[in-house]
Amino acid sequence: MRSHGQAAWELLLPAAAAPARRRGRALQEALREAVRSGRLAAGTRLPSTRALAADLGVSRGLVTEAYEQLTAEGYLRSDRGAGTWVGDAARGRLGGAPATGATPDPGGETRAGEALDALGPRPATPARGAGAPAVRVDFRPGTPDLSLFPRAAWSAAQRAVLARLPHPALGYPDPRGLPELREALAGMLTRRRGVVAGPERLVVCSGVAQASSLLGFVLRARGLDAVGIEDPGSPEHGRLFASTGLDTVWLPLDEEGLRPEPLAASGVRAVVVTPSHQFPSGISWSAERRAALLDWARAVDGYVLEDDYDGDFRYDRAPVGALQGLDPERVVYTGSVSKSLAPGLRLGWMLVPEALLAEVVERKRTMDLGNPVLDQAVLAEFVTRGAYDRQLRRCQRAYRERRDALLSALAEHLPGTGVSGIAAGLHVIARVPGRYGPAERFLARSAEAGVALRPLEEYGTARPGDGDVRLVIGYAHLAPAVVTAGIRVVAEAVGRG
Repeated sequence: MRSHGQAAWELLLPAAAAPARRRGRALQEALREAVRSGRLAAGTRLPSTRALAADLGVSRGLVTEAYEQLTAEGYLRSDRGAGTWVGDAARGRLGGAPATGATPDPGGETRAGEALDALGPRPATPARGAGAPAVRVDFRPGTPDLSLFPRAAWSAAQRAVLARLPHPALGYPDPRGLPELREALAGMLTRRRGVVAGPERLVVCSGVAQASSLLGFVLRARGLDAVGIEDPGSPEHGRLFASTGLDTVWLPLDEEGLRPEPLAASGVRAVVVTPSHQFPSGISWSAERRAALLDWARAVDGYVLEDDYDGDFRYDRAPVGALQGLDPERVVYTGSVSKSLAPGLRLGWMLVPEALLAEVVERKRTMDLGNPVLDQAVLAEFVTRGAYDRQLRRCQRAYRERRDALLSALAEHLPGTGVSGIAAGLHVIARVPGRYGPAERFLARSAEAGVALRPLEEYGTARPGDGDVRLVIGYAHLAPAVVTAGIRVVAEAVGRG
């Protein structure tokens, strides 16, 4: 076993000198980069948090937080009572408790009722054959709050772009994307998500949907005939890959992530995963499962598509870094502005391994000749001005408040309901006790009352037989008072069992 000597604190000294407000993030970035680059080799034992804090002249809490963050991401491993070492999962080379509910508000019930009244009258039960009742509260997941779109800041960025963009830039674009946008995104993703992101590896695309299609076509041309998707997971992944000629194989999850044995037995050489905040279960993959997935990809000469659909939205701690940072030659990283700005912008990105890059770029060129130049230039301006970071902070505050409102409403109006997953994202998994069921009755009565809900069983193959009602509840697009009112209406509709 290697000893740490003086290497750790010498490498981290510049980060310790960063301004106080960003010293913790700088320390994490420097430690992550030291592991990636090999300057801290696999098997190196790190100093204790107390010793390293003393060497760097920073608080022990900052060092502890950095160790915990990088252990969660798979860069480090820790054995209780035996120290912390550099893990062997990272192959990249340059080259928590859930939030608990809002504070009780004596006037909350009145405001909730007013909020629901503002949505319109309670729908009458339709006559047989008359169709579904109107929806007053829609808890189906996947939609951000579009009223948060920063119209003034976006307009200012548009004006700045139109004033300076040279005429030649309006010609046919580089299919990879506008160079200044790729530079801006590469810097932002490196800083915020811990990826290995050179602009030459980054391809701008029309959201994660197009990224999936591009990869599907490339893998099909390479002879692959199937791709694995998480179970439970998003059926949309399967539909997108099916459109490229690939079959899909459901691969079961447990509370740590994708189960290794079924993956190994599946015969697939490509999988789609959401490890930072799994959709829809809400878990964050363990470091062990992250490492096991990458070991599998190397063993079968395969690839992992990482859909980082809401990686910036964690409410109880810093988000776990992207899987791609551990092995950028095996992981295709994808993301978009659909949850942070608006899905209608159709702007996203993918970081592509070198072995696939030329094929992906050529497929992008023949598919649409590239994304609109003006939209790309505006997003680049938005990112470099710092407006995108401000928008993320704004959304984080709003969505955390709505999540808290949802948890409080569930506890008050549907007591006994459990919520699983980490405090993150735009949805929760709610497990409603069976006394409110069965599920068919629960969903039917909620719909009759004008509340749209989506059961977990729509997202995979598992059908638990315990009688509980499992729901995937989206909350980001609803005001807190509407969230509270909607859950109260559901409780009134289904009764107390």
